[in-house]
Amino acid sequence: MLALNPTTSNAIAMPPLLSSSRFSLSPTSQNSHFCHFFTLTTSTLKFLTTKTKTLIPTSIITMSISTSSSSSSSSQPKEDLHNENLIQVLKYHNQTKHSFDKYARGPHGLDWANQPNPFRRYLSAPLLPLLHFPTQTEPQKNQTLQQNPDDAYAPLYSSLFLSLPPPKPISHSTISQFFYDSLALSAWKSTGYSTWSLRVNPSSGNLHPTEAYIIAPPIESLSNSPFIAHYAPKEHSLELRAEIPSGFFPNFFPENSFLVGFSSIFWREAWKYGERAFRYCNHDVGHAIAAVTMAAAGLGWDVKLLDGLGYVELKKLFGLEVFPEFKFPSRPVKGKFPEIEFEHPDCLLLVFPNGIGQQFDVNYKELSSAISEFSKLEWKGKPNLLSKQHVCWDIIYRTAEAVKKPIVIGDRLEIDPFKSSGVRNEGCYKGFTVREVVRKRRSAVDMDGVTAIHRDTFYQILLHCLPSGCGSGGKQRRQLALPFRALPWDAEVHAVLFVHRVAGLPAGLYFLVRNEDHFHELKNSTSSNFAWAKPDGCPDDLPLYRLDTSSGSLKDSLYYRVSEKLSCHQEIASHGCFSLGMVARFESTLHGKNTWMYPRLFWETGVLGQVLYLEAHAVGISATGIGCYFDDPVHEILKLKGSNFQSLYHFTVGAPVLDKRIMSLPAYPGPSIDA
Repeated sequence: MLALNPTTSNAIAMPPLLSSSRFSLSPTSQNSHFCHFFTLTTSTLKFLTTKTKTLIPTSIITMSISTSSSSSSSSQPKEDLHNENLIQVLKYHNQTKHSFDKYARGPHGLDWANQPNPFRRYLSAPLLPLLHFPTQTEPQKNQTLQQNPDDAYAPLYSSLFLSLPPPKPISHSTISQFFYDSLALSAWKSTGYSTWSLRVNPSSGNLHPTEAYIIAPPIESLSNSPFIAHYAPKEHSLELRAEIPSGFFPNFFPENSFLVGFSSIFWREAWKYGERAFRYCNHDVGHAIAAVTMAAAGLGWDVKLLDGLGYVELKKLFGLEVFPEFKFPSRPVKGKFPEIEFEHPDCLLLVFPNGIGQQFDVNYKELSSAISEFSKLEWKGKPNLLSKQHVCWDIIYRTAEAVKKPIVIGDRLEIDPFKSSGVRNEGCYKGFTVREVVRKRRSAVDMDGVTAIHRDTFYQILLHCLPSGCGSGGKQRRQLALPFRALPWDAEVHAVLFVHRVAGLPAGLYFLVRNEDHFHELKNSTSSNFAWAKPDGCPDDLPLYRLDTSSGSLKDSLYYRVSEKLSCHQEIASHGCFSLGMVARFESTLHGKNTWMYPRLFWETGVLGQVLYLEAHAVGISATGIGCYFDDPVHEILKLKGSNFQSLYHFTVGAPVLDKRIMSLPAYPGPSIDA
């Protein structure tokens, strides 16, 4: 089994640091199990027990290049750039796949002396402290508590999926709650001589490449002027970066709204995971989007991605021009180059009062013009150094260049009505508030392999994973339900599920279709032997299908083994109640919507993963994201051909096994060490 780092209980499960590790399947009864499981197709067995290659298929390159052949000469340069970017993205995706005989390239070991500091600070920038709020089960001590209990109130977690509470005004208190329930520290852990922090938002390897910024109007007790600030989670404070013109918010955004921006420091993930780090950084962006969307919902606020702005605008808006331009080398290089610690601007979210509907739009052309003047602002603070030495995995930065999104002037901001999620088993939730769920969320490092959940609980969890909500009679497609409504594109991510321990439901292979426009394409792209049958007791508005309807205890045990092997031989994938792989409509999305959708597909998986985390904790169990899985063997299980559907993220949900050697400490005040 590929062991998880025992010191990162907030981490998403990842592989050990091997650049070319090779595994051979044991020639014992385990192989015969595989043989029995794949009696429908011996080619699958051959695929899973022989070496696999991760080269870009010639057909993909040919398809990418040939798309411009019918275009007019005037659009040729644009088409050429699109094709070059697409080839780069496909090269990265295929080169960073794990296979049974070889992992994607990464460091040969942990360079502890140069582990990146997980906390970005802007030295000399004024620090604006935020307020702290206890969960309802924590003693109210050792905290700078908000005195008004009404302001500190958090609604029940499950209620947010039905409707949002009345919106609260922007204030020192509500902004404090917003960050406290989304991106703040949630605890410190300690064992022996090691101490490390956990956060409300999860991260691959607990490395936290995601940085957050707030752009807001004047807020009493924080700033008398509109401002841009960086969020410092260790201090639960805002670092004031700049004051902005007074007309910025009234000219472009509705009253009582503000902006939140995310950027990524690729080096933080690459330090441990090498070339695959770009994937993990974008998983984390998705988790962060969902985290702030849930925290905003608790305050009666809605969230929408402002995807009309481009890379250049976000870089200026976040004040990231402070970082020198990183000129990456042509191959992986180790050395001392602090410019690799730059922040790549990812996305911008508008947070606004729910219920205002389509009462406003954003003029991206005029907004871009206003942001262009931000280079002239008086920016405060110098970013701290995170490591003394670095390793540059050049393909990460080439791919980041290829997916940079330009401004799209014609984009409209569509605010669709809130759609409630389905209710099958409201009683499965433990009556936790949203703050209790988000702040007590942890990533399990082991599961007991015994605990089962009831079928209705399983169905309830999946109902909250649907993008379009339930009850309207329409198909799943558009992202209208919490927290998916933050994303402006139609759902592109589905889930193939390995059901292990769900009482009342046969173990086996299932599929959740999250965009029903893709149903026939999925059915035609996968094995012709799949039944695509609705399981017993499944709600009518839950598009869940059982793929293999054969029965038998031997077959059931083989699904456990297969799920474990596909997730880099990690037992945690088979010891839970169920595990899953998130399968995205891939190459056709990149062709049709452009290459900047590549990171956005990972964002969508991260949002879905955050829902699974919260649902698991809300019903009394736990979960873990799994970034280490064997890509093409997953596709072979489904008999997927080519690159039209690709597995982008794995997850497991079940009862955790707690490590009693690890002591838990309050998030605030934390220890004085910077770790």
